[in-house]
Amino acid sequence: MSEFLQQMASLSSAEDFFKALDVPYDEHVVRVNRLHILKRLHDYLGREALTGLSDAALKALYQDKLAQAHADFVSSDAVTERVFKVFQQVKGQAFIGLDAIEPLQKAE
Repeated sequence: MSEFLQQMASLSSAEDFFKALDVPYDEHVVRVNRLHILKRLHDYLGREALTGLSDAALKALYQDKLAQAHADFVSSDAVTERVFKVFQQVKGQAFIGLDAIEPLQKAE
C-alpha cells in the first residue's frame, strides 16, 4: 500500500480527512453530518480506478472527491439524500426489484 493510502487509512474522522487533504469545509455541516459526507466520499472513490496512481495523483483525486462529497451533501435535500442512499444499496447490480431495497425512514 502506498504511503498516501496508509495515511488515509489512519484517519479516523471527517475533520481529519478535510485537514489532511487541505479541502475547505463548513465546520457546522461536517460536525453534524460527518458520516453522510464520508459515505459519499467512499462511494465516489469506489467509482474511480485507484491502482497504479502515484501518491500525488491519489491525493488530488481524494481532494477532488472530498470537495465534491461536501458540496453535494450541502446542496442536497431530503429527496436527493434518499435517492443517494438507494443507489448505495444497489451499487454494482444491473437490476434490482423494489422489494429488495431497504425502506428508508420518512423525513420529518
